[in-house]
Amino acid sequence: MMQGTNGSMRLSGNALTNFIATISATGGLLFGYDTGIISSALLQLRNEFHLDTLGAEVVTSAIILGALIGCLVAGGISDRLGRRRTVMIAAALFLVGTVIVASAHSVAVLILARLILGLAIGGASQIVPIYIAEISPPERRGRLVVGFQLAVVSGVTISFITGYLLRDSSWRLMFGIGMLPALILFLGMAFLPNSPRWLALNGQPEEARMVLRRVRATDEIADRELDGILENHDVQAPWSELAKPWVRPALMASVGIALLCQFTGINAVMYYAPTIFADAGFGQDSALLTSVAVGVGMVFATVFGGWAVDNWGRRTLLLRLLPGAVVALVVLGTAFAMHLTGGVGAWITVAAVMAYTIFNTGSLSVAIWLVGAEVYPLSCRSKGMSLVAGGHWGADLVISLTTLSLVQILGAGWTFWLFAAVNAFAFWFVLRYVPETKGQSLEELERRLKNGTFAPVDRAAARAEAQAR
Repeated sequence: MMQGTNGSMRLSGNALTNFIATISATGGLLFGYDTGIISSALLQLRNEFHLDTLGAEVVTSAIILGALIGCLVAGGISDRLGRRRTVMIAAALFLVGTVIVASAHSVAVLILARLILGLAIGGASQIVPIYIAEISPPERRGRLVVGFQLAVVSGVTISFITGYLLRDSSWRLMFGIGMLPALILFLGMAFLPNSPRWLALNGQPEEARMVLRRVRATDEIADRELDGILENHDVQAPWSELAKPWVRPALMASVGIALLCQFTGINAVMYYAPTIFADAGFGQDSALLTSVAVGVGMVFATVFGGWAVDNWGRRTLLLRLLPGAVVALVVLGTAFAMHLTGGVGAWITVAAVMAYTIFNTGSLSVAIWLVGAEVYPLSCRSKGMSLVAGGHWGADLVISLTTLSLVQILGAGWTFWLFAAVNAFAFWFVLRYVPETKGQSLEELERRLKNGTFAPVDRAAARAEAQAR
């Protein structure tokens, strides 16, 4: 054990990597809590501020708009200041936003506070997965980055439980609880090392070597990994690099998953589950309890996904679980279309929601931040991840602004059938465009981009061309 950079604790190897991933993932906990708590608080906010459907959607969506802005800005900031400092900025914004939202006395201030929290969430979603991926060894990268998503769904679940337990208390307390993890994230990141790949990219190879030697089992492994990083001769690239043909397959796979993660409907269920179930006749307490069950299902699915990404593989996990999400949504849509909200029908509805939650969260929600952090070349990884997060939050904004309106116009049944069709499309998309990244170093994936064998459809074309010769 030796003293680390930035005064970090006397840890090394896997112990330090685990500690770094745990502290960093606190950003995911805040991400989940602050996005999830609105589903419970909304029941009180609608009464206190006399919100109609549009007002409820705007308050809910303000955090998403902030996240969209935050993730796009974070790319440039993390390239200049580094991954670690960018996470600290996000933590500071979490603290400020939480104080304002908990003391809001008008709809305008409430929306402003949610916008600030969104900036923090967007920044965290863009940079935390990159930071963890760039510091993790290839064989453990999957589960460590998925730890961020586990923190997200844990935050969501905690928000649902908190909302249920505080259903007769003030919504201000629901929001204010988020201050503690924000403080932990800010203070914890101050003692962690910088990303070795960011250091190498910014002309600091010896500092990168020191960090790698602390987070790898032996100095030889660390030196060999640094040699691989330096061999790619990466330099900081402008945004235009993402439009180049050799980077396009990474853009297609990662942004495609980001968009589909939202358009398949998971956050529609998370944000509006209590409202949808209450309107369907379940009663407020029962609706809130159903949301707690949804959160527990998300945690279970993410824990399983964290195991599966390093054992089955990222692509295999997606292809095995997505068909289950399609079936569950067809059943859920049928239950609502037939008004099966009483007796056995109510249990079928809850079971379908749980099944959909497990299959969708365990696949797309597990893969989004992991694949996004893995597939881009180092030269434009931060900017590429900004587009992944931007795609996620842009689609989330559309979903959060339209879900209640869709339910009112189409009915819950047709809304869930529509989401089922999108899940089926997602299966086809993964089959063609999403590569398997399990067990490969970030530098190996970059070389596959450069030689044109990255996407499954490209590899199939290359094989066909070789056979034709």
